[in-house]
Amino acid sequence: MNPKVDFFFNKTGKWQEEVEKLRTIILDCGLDEELKWGCPCYALNGNNIVLIHTFKEYCALLFFKGALLNDTHDILIQQTENVQVPRQVRFTSVEQITEMAPILKAYINEAIEVEKAGLKMALKKTEDFVVPAEFQDKLDHIPALKTAFEALTPGRQRGYLFYFSQPKQSKTRDARVEKYIPQILAGKGLDD
Repeated sequence: MNPKVDFFFNKTGKWQEEVEKLRTIILDCGLDEELKWGCPCYALNGNNIVLIHTFKEYCALLFFKGALLNDTHDILIQQTENVQVPRQVRFTSVEQITEMAPILKAYINEAIEVEKAGLKMALKKTEDFVVPAEFQDKLDHIPALKTAFEALTPGRQRGYLFYFSQPKQSKTRDARVEKYIPQILAGKGLDD
């Protein structure tokens, strides 16, 4: 147990009993406990394996390389269609976690083996994302924008392409593009 993480477990509120049970199960698998993104994160030699996080309707155990696990019990959930590798197991009661403890330990141990083996999943590349017509028009007519966009990291490029593509209406897509042109020109990502 890492004292820096204790505050997460000492909070009063929903899911406290559940996250404490998850902590016990994970620590029994020999992982190092750290605090990342305000959540308890469990690592092997500095490489993230699992993370505990809470939401309004459930608490969850996130496997960073969940897509590489053999989900024999069909419990891993892809949070959204755009999440490529991580997977969650969601819980709504401590009884559910207690009942699943042996399965969770098996999944955690498999995740440890995946990490030790150095397995990685091929991620979608920036060119696999659709460039909305509204943004492509700006790239075609503003050379500095094209240069600045191409200078961004692939992750930042994908973030913008995904964000610009989401709205159904062209007017909304165009407004988003217009709003973020200065940020792209400044070499910043969507959330910088």
